[in-house]
Parts: sequence; structure tokens; C-alpha cells
Amino acid sequence: MAKSPRILKTKVGIIGGGPAGLMLSHLLAQTGIENIVVEMRDHETIRNTHRAGILEAQAVSMLTDSGVDSRVLTHGDEHAGIDLRFNGESHPLDFRELVDATVTLYAQNEVFVDLSAARQRDQGDVRYGCEVTEILDMDTSTPKFRFTDAQGTLFEVHADVIVGADGSRSFARRQMPEPLRKDYKVTYPFAWFGILTEAPKSAPELIYANSPHGFALISQRSENVQRMYFQCDPNEDVNAWSDDRIWAELQQRVDGPDNFQLKTGPIFDKTVLGFRSFVREPLSHGRMFLIGDAGHTVPPTGAKGLNLAFADVKILFEALDSFFSTGSDKLLEGYSDLALKRVWKAQNFSYWMTSMLHTPVGGDPFMAKRALGELETVTSSRFGQQYLAESYTGWPHA
Repeated sequence: MAKSPRILKTKVGIIGGGPAGLMLSHLLAQTGIENIVVEMRDHETIRNTHRAGILEAQAVSMLTDSGVDSRVLTHGDEHAGIDLRFNGESHPLDFRELVDATVTLYAQNEVFVDLSAARQRDQGDVRYGCEVTEILDMDTSTPKFRFTDAQGTLFEVHADVIVGADGSRSFARRQMPEPLRKDYKVTYPFAWFGILTEAPKSAPELIYANSPHGFALISQRSENVQRMYFQCDPNEDVNAWSDDRIWAELQQRVDGPDNFQLKTGPIFDKTVLGFRSFVREPLSHGRMFLIGDAGHTVPPTGAKGLNLAFADVKILFEALDSFFSTGSDKLLEGYSDLALKRVWKAQNFSYWMTSMLHTPVGGDPFMAKRALGELETVTSSRFGQQYLAESYTGWPHA
């Protein structure tokens, strides 16, 4: 005879304890809205999963203004622009001068560390190493989900609202009724070969390079650790690439008449990052709502992933705050439409940046020349530069 689950009651049950789920949990707790967070991975796995992070100023403010530790200000690296490099020449864009905005480089796993510490400090109910197995009664006023913890104990969470914040392989997303959902997706024919290296910065700002050999991104992590990427085949084997081969590949993608040289060092992490765009519509069903990668993913070229997740969090938090303080579900009902407006703007910007900067697979000479013409148009026009700067640094939150 199957054991009956242990019942947990709360106002908001959050499936997924990455940055999006923890940010929502933190904001809800600050206004007295009880919540439980359940995460499949263990804390150390998330903490040690290296993912780049470029935070819009609004995302930084969400952390600092809500009382999360201000390490993002002391350890983050504020950037006032980027460098578009093509035909071997650099074209710097000054975001402060163009749109009076900046971004901050701060790795996503560091955002997780800060939010996790804030929830622990505030005695939040966050449970790691738990597997969600079932979501029930989404269409009712008391949706539920079941999970098994690391000790094998079965629990059932009874909530007023359930939030799926469980990433791009979201279990919550798959539970939405098939006839009532539609997925939009594009899989790109290339990937990024990413490295982490012990080396000084090669340039003061990030370099986005279009070259005949393929795209490269010369990014940063800290004063002594840098993150870099180059366009590759999605099936590329990282073990086939020695350090010397990687550095030669990266260097030829930024070579130019100015004799720009990368600063090199030992490489201690290699990975291949697949590219796809995905959007689920709607982002809600009944009393269950999706945020972040559970509802949409973007290629990293436009630096929108975590920023979109935090924008979702802000919209949903305000809707939940209204719901629990007034009893009105008007803002909850409007969550999906409002969030999707920003999602599709970000999808457009990310697709545009990706197609403009990457070398066409198959070597189509027309498309390669067209992309160079677009880069020339953008960099030679103040209005073009302002459009890119505004989109990169982020539109105002709804």
C-alpha cells in the first residue's frame, strides 16, 4: 500500500530554486507572502555551474533594493559599452553616451549564491535535491504538487498559486494541457565553444567579433579569469581541442590591421553551448505560472536570459502582491500577455544580434556580405547605435 504524502500548506509553491525562483521567493517573503521553493539539484551543483551573466541595471536594482547582499556592486564589473569588431576593425559603442545606461558583468551562479544566502538568512523554506513528480488541480483555487525529497519522503504542497521556475527542461511546463498551449522555437545550426581561462583582460569592454572564420565573443569574468567563446558546430568535441588550438582559433577571429592580440593563459573549463530560441504561449494555465527559462529561452548573443527571467519575476510578483492583498486576480490574468510583450522584443533583438554577427553555415557569400552591410549600417548611424544600446541595456520594466 502506497504511503500517503506529508501535506505542506503555503500561499505560493515555487518549483525551481535557481535565480528566478529564489528572486520571486525573496520578494514574496518581504511582503509577508508565505512560499515554499523546491529544487531538483543540490545547492553545490548550482553554485559550481559556471554561467556567464550580464545584468541590466534594473536587474541589479532588484537585487540591491530588495536587501540581497550587495556583492553585485562590489564584485560585479560595471560596463559602459561593447566593441563590435568586423573586417578586422573595432567599433566601440558607448552606452552611457548613447542611452545613459550601463550593464554589470556578474556570473549567474554568483547571483544564485547571493539569493540563496538571503533566503537562508531570512529563514526561507527552500528545499534542494527534491524531485517533483506530479502537479494536480491547476484549474482549481488550491493547486497542488507532489515531490520526493533527498531522503525519499513524499510531500504534497497545497498552495493558492504554483510557479514553474524550473528551467529550460521544465517539468511544470510539460504539465500544461496540450490543446491549450503552443510552442514557438528555432534551433540554430551552430553553437558556442566556451572557455574559462586564467588570464588578464584582453580589452576593457566585451568584444563581439564577426569574421570570415566565424563569430567570437571576448568576454570577462574577473581581473584574472576570463570567459571567451567562438562559433562552432553543435557536435564539436571539446576533447579534440588543445589549449594551443583554441587560442589560435580565437586569435584568427579577432585579427586585424591594428594587430590586436588576445591575452592568453591556462584554460580550465571547456564546454559547447547549443543555440535555440523557444517561447511557450501562454505562460500560465489556471493557477500555475511560468517564469524564466521554463517559459522561454533566447540565444546568449543578446545577453537577455537572466534579465528576462527577472522581468518575469517583477511582473508576477506585483500580480501576486495584488492578488493576496486585494483578492483581485486581474493582474494575474494579465501576467502572460504582459510578460510575453517583453519576451518577443528580446527574441527579436537576440535573433538580430545572432544573425548579424555569426558566419552563415554553408558559407553563403551573400548572407555573409549582407551581415557586414548591417554592421556597417549600425555602427555608422547614431540611431542604429542607440537602438542596439537601448536593447542591450534593457527596456523599462513594465
